[in-house]
Amino acid sequence: MDSLRDMPFATIDIRDDCGITDVPHKNLERSKENERISKDQIRKRKKKKKDYQPNYFLSIPITNKEITRGIKILQNAIIQQDKQLAKAMTSDGSFHITLLVMQLLNEDEVNIGIGALLELKPFIEEILQGKPLILPFQGIDTFGNQVGFVKLAEGEHMNSLLEIAEAAKRTFQEKGILAGENGSFKPHLTFMKLSKAPRLRKKGVKKIDPEFYEKFISHRFGEEMVHRIDLCSMLKKKQSNGYYHCESSIVIGDKNGGEPDDAELVRLSKRLVENAVLKAVQQYLEETQNKSKPGDGSSVKTQEADRNGTDSDNNRK
Repeated sequence: MDSLRDMPFATIDIRDDCGITDVPHKNLERSKENERISKDQIRKRKKKKKDYQPNYFLSIPITNKEITRGIKILQNAIIQQDKQLAKAMTSDGSFHITLLVMQLLNEDEVNIGIGALLELKPFIEEILQGKPLILPFQGIDTFGNQVGFVKLAEGEHMNSLLEIAEAAKRTFQEKGILAGENGSFKPHLTFMKLSKAPRLRKKGVKKIDPEFYEKFISHRFGEEMVHRIDLCSMLKKKQSNGYYHCESSIVIGDKNGGEPDDAELVRLSKRLVENAVLKAVQQYLEETQNKSKPGDGSSVKTQEADRNGTDSDNNRK
């Protein structure tokens, strides 16, 4: 319509010449309203992303004792050169590779995340085609000299891991979960992080000195066969072994068979039932409170019923 009005014959009544009734005009108004709603939704999404603070992540736990022992030797070597860096070290039991970070704001979203993790397993099996996923670790690097990590060696395993990370991101985002908003995926095994000890900056320690780990630049730490992926909380209290609070897990490959997946399904079902019961109780309490409020007619009906009962008793007497 707007483009037609800019043409030379714009002075002619387009509505009359084309026999247009009020219905398209209403459709135009509806279209504008839908456009406005769409813009509002885009703004809300942008605001959500702006406020995006990950609090959960998918973790590949590193359990090979050869790797963890090598990391401890590395950490101790650094601490011997600067004892105050001890507080910046990743604690025992929490070594892992982060596959995906996400934001889960409540129990309902955690349950959705658990469901997404369970749905991810067949995609991983399709990617691996029955082959084990073995991750070799060799060498040291940093992120801006602020985060020290053991590098994942190059090889075919890297492509498989990247495919799994992309499948995880897609699966969680399709569930409406804000996930993978922090840029590209770079697998790494963190062994120290200066942000863990903010007081170090006040003491003048602003970077990790490369000389502290130069002897480990090409060190082979070992290989980890991936057997599990966990949905973990960044904020909840860690387990007694030092590993993160785990909401759910899936088993990769044949290790330990399929029993843990069945257990996860039972746990998810239990959580869903508990949440449903809680909501039903809350709804019942709200309805009960609303009925007891004055002016809703319920108290008047009760009084009338009491009077009718009294009159009947008097008649019987």
